[in-house]
Amino acid sequence: MIRRDFLKSIGAISAGAAIGMPAAGAILPSPLVLPDDADSLNDLDMGMRSLRPRVDRQISVVIIGAGNRGNTYARFAQKFPDEVKIVGVSDILEHRRTRMSDAHGVPEEHRFGDWSEVFKVPKFADAVVISTPDDLHFAPCMKALAMGYDVLLEKPVAQTEKECKAIREQAKKYDRIVAVCHVLRYAPYFIALKHLVKTGAVGELVSIQHMEPIQFAHMAHSYVRGNWRDSKQTTPIILAKSCHDLDIIRWLIDSPCKSIVADGSLHLFRPENAPEGAPLKCTDGCPHEQNCPYSAIDIYTRKKWHIGVFDLNGNRDPDFIMQRLLTPPYDSYARCVYHCDNDQPDHYVAEMVFEGGQTAAFSMEAFAPQGGRRTRIMGTAGYIEGDGAKFTLWDFRTLKPKVWNRKVNEIPEYKGSGHGGGDHALVRDWIEAVAAHDNNLLSSNIDVSIESHVMGFAAERSRKTGRKEKM
Repeated sequence: MIRRDFLKSIGAISAGAAIGMPAAGAILPSPLVLPDDADSLNDLDMGMRSLRPRVDRQISVVIIGAGNRGNTYARFAQKFPDEVKIVGVSDILEHRRTRMSDAHGVPEEHRFGDWSEVFKVPKFADAVVISTPDDLHFAPCMKALAMGYDVLLEKPVAQTEKECKAIREQAKKYDRIVAVCHVLRYAPYFIALKHLVKTGAVGELVSIQHMEPIQFAHMAHSYVRGNWRDSKQTTPIILAKSCHDLDIIRWLIDSPCKSIVADGSLHLFRPENAPEGAPLKCTDGCPHEQNCPYSAIDIYTRKKWHIGVFDLNGNRDPDFIMQRLLTPPYDSYARCVYHCDNDQPDHYVAEMVFEGGQTAAFSMEAFAPQGGRRTRIMGTAGYIEGDGAKFTLWDFRTLKPKVWNRKVNEIPEYKGSGHGGGDHALVRDWIEAVAAHDNNLLSSNIDVSIESHVMGFAAERSRKTGRKEKM
């Protein structure tokens, strides 16, 4: 179905013309050009308090999954060792397990391989971080809750709607804290956005247009060659990549979603699109390698993007990286993007209607030079446009623009905290919630996180069936 027919089928064209709502997936024009005398909104310090947790005792934590995300959260304990201590590490890769355990002084008896080994010994910590692959979220989380651990759970929560709801019920059954890593909620940028919407800076919120551009090499690395390439083994890309975005839309609108309709497909990364003569791997002498934007040799050895997966231990020499590309299991990243076992869509659009009558249009696009969310908020008395780092508020009464552009990572305490400072701000709030045993200290507790996940599963059903999903 072509886009125009799809929009006609849901009445979006006529409705959009009536209320000025942009069609889902519409290309965002260039950002507004701001005059030099734009006022500053940087005094909106919402969320910029100290990252040091306000606790009266040290919280002990086990890391299950010592990869990229696990290390991100573990570094928080190195910043604030009096408040947080890593006392156990689980990872099936010995070098990752050893590296993290050594960094935190974890005793040998609490260095585990498979996640299940953690729960074969009596409870020995306050909480666990679950940063395993998507298909290994449900079982360890359920077991951790049953044993009395509080949990910091990487998104997406689980692979199915049923499993997501089961985790929610398990948390309630055992009265435990579960914080889902919807880190954008904890970033000062989005907190300031939320503050303006909540305080009526745009009047009554009417609609949101939100886009997540995925940098082209990131798409190839993670969702074509990488761990999230197969929706059946992990989760659909609307959840694996964009459950953050559904959560942010729901959080800003602050009303339950009533219906959702979606479309999208895998357009480019298919065998029939491979250039003539392209081998199965970029390292097999591809005649197109020098001109292909998705060349593994170019992305990893020349540009040195996404090389953390190769466990280089600091060695960034191009020849060493190339050797990794030629060696199992790392050679999976050398595959031609047109000859992979991937099924994730590379473009995805969704339109949502909320109980208060508000609408939202979401677009995930894999063909972009860089990432960074783009958001437009339309209200009855104002308008906000932002790019993930700065946003501009326009008041219809004065037409005087105001800009928020705090340089979060230039603040020493926030330096190194990814997602605009949200990664470590999330851990801070989680540690405080665990210490106080109070879910209300979390912006994204298990109830609200499951709601946005349900939206994602509904969107995927809609994309596959062509029907609007009632929530």
